[in-house]
Amino acid sequence: MPRARSETRGSNLPIVLGLSLAFTVTVLDPLLLSLNLAEVSRALHVPQDLVGLLGGAATLVVASAVLAAGGVGDAFGLKRLLMVGLVIVTIANLLSTLSSGYRFLLAMRFLDGVGLTALLGVSMALLKASVPSEKRPAALGVFMAIEMFVVGLAPAIAGWLVEGVGWRSLFLISPLLCLCSFWLTARRVPEPPAHERRPLDVIAVLLVGVALLSLVVGMSSAQNGVARPETWVPLLVTVLAAVLFVLHERRAPEPAVDLALFRVPAFNLALAAALTLNFLGAGFSFSLGQFGGVVLALPPETIGLLFLPGTGLIAGTAVLAGRLMGKHTPRPVMVTGLLTLLASGLVMAGSAGPQMALWLLLLATWLCNLGVTITSTSASETVLSHAPSGRTGTVSSVQSAASMTGNAFGPTVYLLLLNFFFQREWLADARTRGLSESQAEQAVNAVRSQLAVSPPGTAVYDPNLLRQSAGLNLGLDFSYGLRLTMLTVSFLPFGLALVAHYVMPGGWRLRRRRRETAPESGG
Repeated sequence: MPRARSETRGSNLPIVLGLSLAFTVTVLDPLLLSLNLAEVSRALHVPQDLVGLLGGAATLVVASAVLAAGGVGDAFGLKRLLMVGLVIVTIANLLSTLSSGYRFLLAMRFLDGVGLTALLGVSMALLKASVPSEKRPAALGVFMAIEMFVVGLAPAIAGWLVEGVGWRSLFLISPLLCLCSFWLTARRVPEPPAHERRPLDVIAVLLVGVALLSLVVGMSSAQNGVARPETWVPLLVTVLAAVLFVLHERRAPEPAVDLALFRVPAFNLALAAALTLNFLGAGFSFSLGQFGGVVLALPPETIGLLFLPGTGLIAGTAVLAGRLMGKHTPRPVMVTGLLTLLASGLVMAGSAGPQMALWLLLLATWLCNLGVTITSTSASETVLSHAPSGRTGTVSSVQSAASMTGNAFGPTVYLLLLNFFFQREWLADARTRGLSESQAEQAVNAVRSQLAVSPPGTAVYDPNLLRQSAGLNLGLDFSYGLRLTMLTVSFLPFGLALVAHYVMPGGWRLRRRRRETAPESGG
């Protein structure tokens, strides 16, 4: 019996590795460009008003088509669509190395987004179809561990390549991962059993695409002001598209998404967890760049390296989380992950300051990455366990849509909170020093001037801020603003953990009790 288990585990590992690498590309590809966007923009003389579009082009395509990918995968084959996506991403990135101008690179980023949509929409759904249900929780843990390990290493490697070889080498990392994934998928991942092809709900796909696309655009514009038409008009379109989607799905004979799923508390909670972990992860990364670069004067390379230590331990924890879900239920794993995210926020809320020790910043970063990984593992298992036969791709895409929503909200909401609390702090600082509000505002105008031209989710405060402070201690004011921001958002994982504890079924011993009370099989 032990030998059979070992053989089964070994046969699943190439499948998990191939699919995890495909999923990892969806995270890593836009991240590497974002981290090196300044270098690429300078080399290709990208106009300031197009820098944001260049950085977010692939993400915009994914937002507009993620539900379509799941539906197409269910109808025409999950494995086939994944392999097509891998080819598209590889071609788009290799052609990007030949860019002689920003227009060509921008076109390649849109093409890259088409491939990334396929990878994001079906990689996890194909995992469910390829791995037996009793082994899926453990496989998901390994799946997330591989992603965490590669994402932890690749930014540092990319930085060294860009510095030593040039920015074009940046676009060689994703093709390498895609080729590995393609080889493993072609050889080891089985094509799921064919189901009766249902007509694609084009109207639903378009409505979800419009809702997500307008959400990303609106939240990006919110960084420059909530009351601007560029912000509230797209957000209004998002709400209208969402309402029309629900109305349409209620009447559609073959709906893209079975709305009955949303009557299951555990399914809704898993989607909320997916949104929350992406919201907190993206917002924390944004805040880390702001605080580390301005207040602590850390170079970008050092800030990037904060994600590297502990990567192996986090990957090992993801594997452990998957095994625990296999023995018990996703509930305690999800609660643990959410409380770990809470701990990360509380570390920043209690220690952020101009003299903050680097080990505390490292601890907060490590806890955030750990919490994101653990929570993602349990949320994915919960969502996939509710996917009906023949609709795995679509249900998986619903989780992807929730994740994208969190990514869109994270940096913007953190920025709005940070600006609000920061302004409150420097105004109080100005009053204690006898400065008028207008005098104090002149000292921080450089803060806002940078925001209007920064890519979505990457806006930074002017490095000269502390030298233009007119006597104000803006470093301390900024730190207090960050503390209040982190304390405010920490209520979200805490509240969700409480809901998960009381709403989700099971616990550490539920499955053991089920096994003990189950009738013996004959034989």
